[in-house]
Amino acid sequence: MFLDELPEFARAALEALRQPLESGKAVVSRANAHVTYPSRVQLIAAMNPCRCGYLSDPSRSCSRAPKCALDYQSKISGPLFDRIDLHVELPEISADDLTAPARGEQSAVVAARVQKAREIQEKRYVGLAVPICLNAQADGELLDEIATPDDAGQEFLKKAAASFKLSARGYRRVLRVARTLADMAGSEGVLGEHIGEALSYRRVFFAS
Repeated sequence: MFLDELPEFARAALEALRQPLESGKAVVSRANAHVTYPSRVQLIAAMNPCRCGYLSDPSRSCSRAPKCALDYQSKISGPLFDRIDLHVELPEISADDLTAPARGEQSAVVAARVQKAREIQEKRYVGLAVPICLNAQADGELLDEIATPDDAGQEFLKKAAASFKLSARGYRRVLRVARTLADMAGSEGVLGEHIGEALSYRRVFFAS
């Protein structure tokens, strides 16, 4: 599910996403009945840093910055942001970027690496009483078993949790992302570098 211009959606509609994103189920309640529907989705959302979109452009910077960015981004509640595992800030694309030759890995190369990581995860969860096949579905003792990092990673995560004031939900989501990063790298265990990268995706999403 892709939501463009995320802050432009009604606040009530966005808040209604919180429980389905957490549980993978949507519950419709009426006076005489409650109906539950499966709703496990991959949410991808995009937004400008402020309403005009020029916050990071010195030549066109908004005269109300940074307040306009704080006001705009605060339309998204903290609990909803907390349920989004990967926050990636992209710089504006210049005319030179549009005309320059493509750089970086080809999509097919990345897709093959992702597929390999998914196969690792599917094998990991074969035979479990709970039918899951992805790290995103692991929780509780199972998550602790598969994603507890090495000593350096545990110390890193402990300090980061205190410094960034991670919620319990955020803490466990960092572990899931770190486990997936380890799978992408072909690493048997979760290392400090995987914890560090996972934490980098949970940076605070407000302008300073």
